[in-house]
Amino acid sequence: MATSGVVGSVAGLWRFPLKSMRGERLEQAELTERGLVGDRAYALIDADTGKVVSAKSVRLFPDLFGCRAAFVEPPRSGRELPPVRIALPDGTSVISDSSDIDRVLSACFRRDVTLARAAPDDFTIDQYHPDVEDLDPAGHRDTVVEQKLGSAFFAQAGLASPVPVGSFFDLFPVSVLTTSTLEQLSELRPQSRFDQRRFRMNVIVGTKEAGFVENDWIGHELAIGDAVRLSVALPDPRCVMTTLAQDELPKDTDVLRTLTRHNRVQVGDAGQFPCAGVYAVVEAPGTMRTGDRVALT
Repeated sequence: MATSGVVGSVAGLWRFPLKSMRGERLEQAELTERGLVGDRAYALIDADTGKVVSAKSVRLFPDLFGCRAAFVEPPRSGRELPPVRIALPDGTSVISDSSDIDRVLSACFRRDVTLARAAPDDFTIDQYHPDVEDLDPAGHRDTVVEQKLGSAFFAQAGLASPVPVGSFFDLFPVSVLTTSTLEQLSELRPQSRFDQRRFRMNVIVGTKEAGFVENDWIGHELAIGDAVRLSVALPDPRCVMTTLAQDELPKDTDVLRTLTRHNRVQVGDAGQFPCAGVYAVVEAPGTMRTGDRVALT
């Protein structure tokens, strides 16, 4: 593919105010060096384990995708974040600044949880690895493994962290996926629904070129609209979350199995993982809008 020039336009923007719950589709999003304003601003902490609650822990928290989180008003850079309204699976809702928020959420998940604005320094989750051959370079199948994320992941690896201590991002502040990748996956397995919601990305780029085009973007910059510049850092390894049911999308392990068979990519020194999309860091902040031109430099 060409290594520079216009590659497409912004087809979708997503913000996820509360980690591992369904989020908000936006027409425009303010981007700072720390990512989309309000993205992954909150998470739940399991009071019994001290671990961050994640939909990757499907055995303990199978109903996270039954919840949707949205800000009661648009958040703005440099201001205190507004509260988040959390819609629960039973049709009720609760506001993040409610005095009984922890009680309501604990009752919903049948575990003692607290709503937090900052990740623990030792940010750890329980991650379930499905029984999919070649999914995990370490060979984990049908098992749960403790996984450090955020700045704790990079501290353990002895590397500089692209996200600050206290951030709830898994690894990087921005994620990008193309419609070409979604279309390629749909062609490879038409029985499955490769909906963008499964992948929980911040930026969906509408692209025309066939194939997993983002694989060739590593080490390049994306210019979005008039101001935003992203440096593409790594392919985005995928996990069990892509297979889970949400809204009308069914549970489907073949989503992950298809990626494992057709797009295993080397990720740093960690090995080959099934990937879809890329991680990025912010070189120049600004406002992104649907329809904005996206160029690769």
